[in-house]
Amino acid sequence: MSSVRIARAGAGLRGAVEVPGDKSIAHRALMLGSIADGDTILHGFPGGADNLATLAACRQLGVQIDERGSEIRIHGRGWRGVAQPTRTLDCGNSGTTMRLLAGLLAGRPFASRLDGDASLRHRPMRRVLDPLGKMGANIRAEGAAGSAPLAIDGGVLHPATHELAVASAQVKSALILAALQAEGETIIAEPARSRDHTERMIRAFGGRLEVQGQRVAVFGPQQLRGTSVVLPGDLSSAAFLIVAALVVPGSDLELRSVGLNPTRTGILDVLAAMGADLEVSHTPAAGSDEPRGTIRVRSAALRGTRIAGEMLVRAIDEFPILCIAAACATGRTEFADAAELRVKESDRIATMTEVLRTLGASVEERPDGLIVEGPVGFGGGRIASGGDHRVAMAATVAGLISRTGVTIEDAACADVSFPGFYDTVARLTAGAEPT
Repeated sequence: MSSVRIARAGAGLRGAVEVPGDKSIAHRALMLGSIADGDTILHGFPGGADNLATLAACRQLGVQIDERGSEIRIHGRGWRGVAQPTRTLDCGNSGTTMRLLAGLLAGRPFASRLDGDASLRHRPMRRVLDPLGKMGANIRAEGAAGSAPLAIDGGVLHPATHELAVASAQVKSALILAALQAEGETIIAEPARSRDHTERMIRAFGGRLEVQGQRVAVFGPQQLRGTSVVLPGDLSSAAFLIVAALVVPGSDLELRSVGLNPTRTGILDVLAAMGADLEVSHTPAAGSDEPRGTIRVRSAALRGTRIAGEMLVRAIDEFPILCIAAACATGRTEFADAAELRVKESDRIATMTEVLRTLGASVEERPDGLIVEGPVGFGGGRIASGGDHRVAMAATVAGLISRTGVTIEDAACADVSFPGFYDTVARLTAGAEPT
């Protein structure tokens, strides 16, 4: 699939749907299951490209992993079951895979090497390598300016106190994985609370840590034990359908078994502040103690708002689709404190500025965000995704309300996080035409 054309939706999105399992949690379950004693069963594995990169890397580290549809069984043998790989571990386009594996492998008694695609080779790794270095990790960045490939000479780690300058769940999780191997207490403090999937899952695997606000304390060394993990639907994937239902007139959509972790629900809070018609009902947690529930969304008139600070942190992955919502809202929407988006799969601030301008929006780009004046009547056009899955899916939603349709280049990248995304859109709207 080289491109997809999205035509204006003839009717609203209606019915009930489940989105793929949470990508962030799946990464962590694969890695923790690989270092745990005993079997771990992962239910609802989404199977996107990023998660498959982590699965392949764990197998190359000597871990036996069986697949049966969306069920994954990891035969963990503790830390001793992680062996030296015979070749470079390919992380694909997944920053989560590379950064978390760096923390895991820094304390193993062997050498390893991590690499990825051209996009991942340009993403910053110093933010994880420097704090790991404080713990005694010996990791050499072979790329320019501290980027991949990463050569790891694993060895004994010691505890440390980390005061992170930027809230990052990936950096925090890498340090937790390292701390599980160090003798003593490691403390990780963030300026704002990032998503806490790793902390929750450590406890589900029988581990010990203390969380107080934005501070996490880990006592090592620790041995985890296998467990059962039931993945909720990925809220970041659901966000595209939620916004589509809000902006396409006549919509009434129900999304079931979606993750509602409070560190991830910034998207819902932002949309509520914009006047979204959302009904959220919680269901009992299953597996890794991750909140989940049903979200019902109806089309609604949106209004502009300001998205910054802690709210922006909690909705960082949803920035591309929030840009589409902002263009549909009446008034001014301002995104600030989002400089982190310059170093995602693409420079998402620059990319979404270009997408919105191509579609006819008035946008002011700033170093740490942008300002959108709405509402905008999207015309149409051709959008280059740049291989960024979230940009491709955001452009899809824009196409559903465009006058002449939107063609998305390199559309297949949506499978990174939402396998079957265009089929789902087609079922709900009959508006997607692969070409």
